[in-house]
Amino acid sequence: MQDRDAPPIRGNFERETQGPWAGWWKWSGKDPFEDSTGPFFVRRDERGIVTGFIPQRKNLNGHGIVHGGALMTFADFSLFIIAASGGEEITGVTVTLNCEFVSGGREGELLTARGELVRAGGSLVFARGTILSGEKPVLSFSGTIKRARGTSH
Repeated sequence: MQDRDAPPIRGNFERETQGPWAGWWKWSGKDPFEDSTGPFFVRRDERGIVTGFIPQRKNLNGHGIVHGGALMTFADFSLFIIAASGGEEITGVTVTLNCEFVSGGREGELLTARGELVRAGGSLVFARGTILSGEKPVLSFSGTIKRARGTSH
């Protein structure tokens, strides 16, 4: 059983203690693009690792639904978290990110992502997942991460 005061993954995480994200963790690796698109959060529950995002007006397209680029950015964040679900943060770059848009997301609704680590090799890591609004699939994704040189695995 994991210590509830410990981050869901060893690495650069800050615990949220107030507001709608109380009990969740935010990656504090300082990614300017991700930080301006999100914020994105992570926690572990009885089903495993889960990431979260509540889209704001800045994340909408001209039709008033969540922009595909915002969803793909959340999917990329989630890819790394899901790939690290064994417990250790993965440092690297995205090599591929395949996405299928299933339905639209709305401003202010909680989007979550869950998935599975497919394979973690010495230099490449493969994972896949689904972004959901409640139980409704919004986007399915799969991708490959190239580990940064000198990182553990």
